[in-house]
Amino acid sequence: MKKIINYGKEVFSEFQKDNVPLLGAAQAYYYLLAIFPLVILLLSLLPYLNISAEEAMSFVQNVVPGEATDIFQENIVELVEQPNGGLLTIGILGTLWSASSGVNAFIQASNIAYNVEETRSFIKVRLLSILLTVGMIVAIAVALALPIFGDVIITMLRDLLNLPEQTVILFQILRWVVSIVVMAGTLMALYRFAPDKTLPFKEILPGALITAVLWQLFSLLFSFYVSNFANYSATYGSLGGIIILMLWFFATGMILMIGAEINVVRHRRKKRRAQEVA
Repeated sequence: MKKIINYGKEVFSEFQKDNVPLLGAAQAYYYLLAIFPLVILLLSLLPYLNISAEEAMSFVQNVVPGEATDIFQENIVELVEQPNGGLLTIGILGTLWSASSGVNAFIQASNIAYNVEETRSFIKVRLLSILLTVGMIVAIAVALALPIFGDVIITMLRDLLNLPEQTVILFQILRWVVSIVVMAGTLMALYRFAPDKTLPFKEILPGALITAVLWQLFSLLFSFYVSNFANYSATYGSLGGIIILMLWFFATGMILMIGAEINVVRHRRKKRRAQEVA
């Protein structure tokens, strides 16, 4: 227990030294810029999938915290009715470029956490940001879709295959496990390649797992809080949805940096032990 407490103190010290709230705020700014091209991309796909505007809104309400869904409602109703290939192309390009700026901000924040200078070229860093962005989009889609649509899928399989109750319970647990594993795997790639420093995967595993669990828990709790207790629209009017999104992105940036700081402390402790042995 004492080792855990000391480890926590060291992580908190790094948290303060690197000014993690400021780094989280910088990421939140880029994530906010990325969300609208991402929504355009998703909406431009809906007409090809025979999904109604009501079904699309129901999905968004389950994914995006509370009143933030009002921001997208008009766009969903307008764009879901007819295909638009040009909009799809613009959505893909805009999403990748804007979202990669958010990942690029995390790359800079990771370098700060590890106290290293960026030596890679601008093109290499931008291409890396785009690749990591694609991975993050897929991971977040899976991490959100499995908990949300898991019941529908499990019910369909139970009725189709006449599954026993024990198997249904196992599937209920597996959908959360798979969601966390996919998220943790993507975070491991993020923590491995973001800083300009060579790190073994086993060294960054704890931070990735802790971040994946924290992000899942925070998203669920924050959505519950906003839906049941907070009423930002009454205070801020139409800006309430934007404020909720910014808070969500800010917390996401902070959680990503907490995982990075956990890995930093683990890396430095391992380095100190190696020096003591030598």
